[in-house]
Amino acid sequence: MRAPAVSGQFYPRNKNDLLREVSRCFIDVPRTRKNVLGAVVPHAGYIYSGKAAAHVYASLPDAGTFVMLGPNHTGYGSPVSVSSETWSTPLGGVGADLDFIRALPKRIIYQDETAHKYEHSLEVQLPFLQYRFKDFKIVPICMGMQDEETAMEVGQEIAEAVHKVDKKIVVIASSDFTHYMPDKVARENDKYYIESILNMDIPGFYQRLQKRDASVCGYGPIAAMLATTKTLGAKKATLLNYSTSGDATGDVSAVVGYAGIIMEC
Repeated sequence: MRAPAVSGQFYPRNKNDLLREVSRCFIDVPRTRKNVLGAVVPHAGYIYSGKAAAHVYASLPDAGTFVMLGPNHTGYGSPVSVSSETWSTPLGGVGADLDFIRALPKRIIYQDETAHKYEHSLEVQLPFLQYRFKDFKIVPICMGMQDEETAMEVGQEIAEAVHKVDKKIVVIASSDFTHYMPDKVARENDKYYIESILNMDIPGFYQRLQKRDASVCGYGPIAAMLATTKTLGAKKATLLNYSTSGDATGDVSAVVGYAGIIMEC
C-alpha cells in the first residue's frame, strides 16, 4: 500500500474537508465529457492550482485506466519508475492496473516503488479522479529523466501497452509551469511554452524550454503524454484554463504558473 505523503500539506487530511475542498475547485467549472486521450494538469496545493486542475477533470471521459506521468522531485528511485501498489488517499484506495503494467515493454520504464514513496506530483491527482469517477485503476509513472529521447521512448512504451489491452485509457501529465518569476514574466513565458504544446510540437517544445531556460518541472511527462496521444490519434489540443499563484494570493512578485490542457481525437 502506497500511503499518502502530502495529505495535510497540499490537500486536507480529513475526508470531509478534502471533499469540500475538491468540490470548491469545481464551482463554476463546466462539466462536459469529451473524447480526451490525454491532459496536462498542475500539482500544487489545491488552493493555488485546484481550479486549473478541475477544468481538466471536468472534461475527462470515464476511463478504465488513467496513466499518470509526473516528474521526480525527490531524486529517489529509478530514472523512470512505475508503481504497482494500491495508492491510499483520505477518500480510499486506488488500485494499479497490473495488466497494463505487465503489458509495458519495460525498455526504459522499470517497476520501482522507491521513486513514488515521497513524490507529490501524482498523489495530488488522485482525489480529483476519485471525486469524478467510481471505478478506475491507475498506472503511476515517475520520471527522473526528462530529456526528449527518454520522453519519446516512455510515450512509445505506453502506446504499445495501450494497443495490447482492451480498455479506455487516458494519459495525464502532471506539471506546473514557470516557477517564482514575476506574474507578467510567468504569463509571457508560459504562453510561449504552451503554444508548442497546443501545436503538439515536441521538438519545438524542448527548443523553447531551452531558449528561455524554463522552470517547467514536468516537461518530460508533458512530452511523453504528447508522444503517446499523437500515436493514439490525437488531433487537437485545447487550453482550458491558465492561472498563476498570484490569482489566489494577490502576490504577483514571484508566482508559479498552472495550465489545464486536453488532447482530443
